[in-house]
Order: sequence, then structure tokens, then C-alpha cells
Amino acid sequence: MRAARLNATWIGLLASLTMAGGQTAAPAPDAPPSPALPANPTPALAAPTATSTPSPTMDIINSAKLTDTRGSDGVSPAIVRAEVMLDRVHAAPGVIDGRDGENFLHALEIYEKAKGLKVTKGLDDNVWSSLLAESGGPVLMEYVLTDQDVEGPFFPNLPKDYGELAKLKAMGYRNPSQKIGAMFHMGEDLLATLNPGVDLSKAGTKILVAEVKRQPIHGTLKTIVVDKKKSQVLGYDREGHVLVAYPATIGSRELPSPSGTYKVKGVAYNPIYYYDPDKNFVQGGNNEKLRLPPGPNNPVGSVYIALTKPTYGLHGTPDPSKIDKNASHGCVRMTNWDANELAHVVKRGIVVRFKS
Repeated sequence: MRAARLNATWIGLLASLTMAGGQTAAPAPDAPPSPALPANPTPALAAPTATSTPSPTMDIINSAKLTDTRGSDGVSPAIVRAEVMLDRVHAAPGVIDGRDGENFLHALEIYEKAKGLKVTKGLDDNVWSSLLAESGGPVLMEYVLTDQDVEGPFFPNLPKDYGELAKLKAMGYRNPSQKIGAMFHMGEDLLATLNPGVDLSKAGTKILVAEVKRQPIHGTLKTIVVDKKKSQVLGYDREGHVLVAYPATIGSRELPSPSGTYKVKGVAYNPIYYYDPDKNFVQGGNNEKLRLPPGPNNPVGSVYIALTKPTYGLHGTPDPSKIDKNASHGCVRMTNWDANELAHVVKRGIVVRFKS
């Protein structure tokens, strides 16, 4: 992706944002009013412990070659390395899991096009060399869990029924594994594979994680394209260069995403979800309006970007591993970390075009 300096504009939180299916997303009561934007919205990562001895697993993945496609539990060292490098340069693969799939292939294709490389159906020498030159170096690091990382409250038995969810005060992470996975853009299965038998609930525990600190976004976002066919959200600068690209779940047959061109109306962080069965869909046996509390496991995740098209927006998800593997209620669903990054570089009035 092109290089320049991040130039983001804060979007004031809306008093209330309407989302797909007639539901409403509003900022949680304790959402910060207008904090200064961080230069990089990705959580800061602790440096590897200098005196520690790298594990064999870390060595294998950090030094993986293009041909190192076989690993334990079906995890490919080469794909883990490629996914982390793609994530760093904003050609996001979604959840980093070390496995081949459509999200990974689409991320490669976007990167290849942006770099003027021949588009292939997977990793090749050219894209591998380009990634190493742009974002090489270790892709796994040792990280020591802090008190904040492992503190709850956690919600291990979150119900699926909206009526039951509405009784809760928050919809936090299910467990430390889900929280740590989100911190480092990783699937919980990969986290477990890299840390077999490790207790993730204890502060002071040393674990292996993806080193995913993203590069600064170079340029100013001017246009967002939602590609329905390839299930991608792409952000362009004024010259038409791709600045960011994310995999997404886009609508469904029953409740498709819209067509045409709209604009960003505003952003809600840590949104409340208002369920209204009279507007669109009915969940379970819930026939009354409900208020679902905020949190990363809220139906719209941790951030909601409203559009001028009533009841539609771009937002996070409680199930990042299911991105582009199931249907949404008409909105555009991304991982919470991708939606959060996009929310920090959009500004009110930016054009959003839906491409069939």
C-alpha cells in the first residue's frame, strides 16, 4: 500500500445511529466524548523479552520460507508469516489463523494489484519478496500477560437469545482467549496451537502471539468501496490508491446490502444495539423492542459506522472467525479491529459506494 502520513479527522459520536433490520446503534453512556485520535489505533504491543530464548515454534514461523506450508494442526508457517505481513500493511486477511482460504487469497490479490505485481491464486516468489521487503522481520513475539489482559468480567455463557442478552449490563469477552486473540488479530485456535496447555488467565504468563503492529496509514481516505462480489471493504485516497482493505460479511439473500452510493453519517464506539422486530427481522421469539448492552460481543461489535442510507452501516462483529462465512442482516460486518481502524480514518461525508 502507498506510504504518506496519517491524516485522520475525529467523527463526533451520534446521539443515535440506526442500523440494518431497523435496529439502532447508539454510543454507550460511558463512551468517551471526543478523545484525540491515536496515530495508530492498533493496541500497543509489548516488546519481546530480551533475555528469553526463542521457542522452536517461534523460530520455525519467524524464519518460514515460501515452501514451508505444512505445520502442526494444519497451520502453515508460511501462511502465518504472510498473514501477519499483510495485516501490517493494511491488506487485512481478517483473523490470522495460518490456513489458506478466500480471505487470505483476496488479501493477496489486493496487495498484488496495489504493488503492480502479477495477480496469482496464492503465494509466489514475487509477492513473498515484496512482503518481506516491506514488512519483514519476526512475525511472532513473546508477550507477558498483564493484569489488565486477564481481568474481566468475562461472560463465558453468553446466551444467543436477544431477550436474555437484554438482561445483561454488558457483553464483554467470553474469556481471556477471546480477548487476547482480538488484541493480536488472531484466531483462538491458532492462539491455542502456539501456546499448548498454557493458562491464559494468569498475569505474568509468557505466551507467543502475532506481532501485528500496523504501519501508519499513509494518505487521506477519500472513498470507501464495498465490493459485494469479493466481500471486501476497500478505502482509497484521492488518486485512487488503496490505503486499507478488509474482508467483510456483506448482507444476505433475504436482507441484502444496498446498491448505490451513500456517505458516512457518523461513528459510534462501544455502541448499544436497539432491537426492533417491527422494522425488519425477528430473532427467536422476541416480539418486543429490546436494548442490548455494549461490548465486543454486541451484535454490531465494538464500533458502528453509520451511513446516510437509513438502517445501514459498517460495523464490527462478535464472531471474527466467521467473516465472509455467513450472512449479515444487510449491514457490512468486519472484525472489531478492522472496523475500529477504519472508524479512526473516516470522516463525516466520505463517499461509500456499493459495488455489485
